[in-house]
Amino acid sequence: MELIAVPLASSGGGSGFTLLLPLILIVGMIWFMSRTQRKQRQRQADTVAALTPGTKVVTTSGMVGIVEEVDDEYVTLEVSDGMLVQFLKPAIGRIIPDEDEPATAVTEAPVEDRVADDPRDTVDVPETGDVKAQDKPKTPPTHTEN
Repeated sequence: MELIAVPLASSGGGSGFTLLLPLILIVGMIWFMSRTQRKQRQRQADTVAALTPGTKVVTTSGMVGIVEEVDDEYVTLEVSDGMLVQFLKPAIGRIIPDEDEPATAVTEAPVEDRVADDPRDTVDVPETGDVKAQDKPKTPPTHTEN
């Protein structure tokens, strides 16, 4: 019995590029993720550098407090009247802006000032008294043993 070797069909000269494309995509994803992490670390460092006594902050665990003292490694927060707690600087999540500062966010116009003639603002709700089965409150299952 004779075995005949048949060459595989080739798409031409583009086989090198098709092997290189996934590698390029992986390198691009790694670069993008490291860039994002670098920006987050820089933002965290800026937040910690801006800490001064009297600043209201939220820790990464959700504790809200007012900065009392800033050391090289620790931040002392007053979380309640007279209750001081020390946190590591990296545990400070974000600074809460003072209420005295004007808000820079764009706010939506009050409901009274909006145009009510826009048909996209209305919702058609049928006025039937029918209650669907899925709208009825469900009771928990009862278990019976034989």
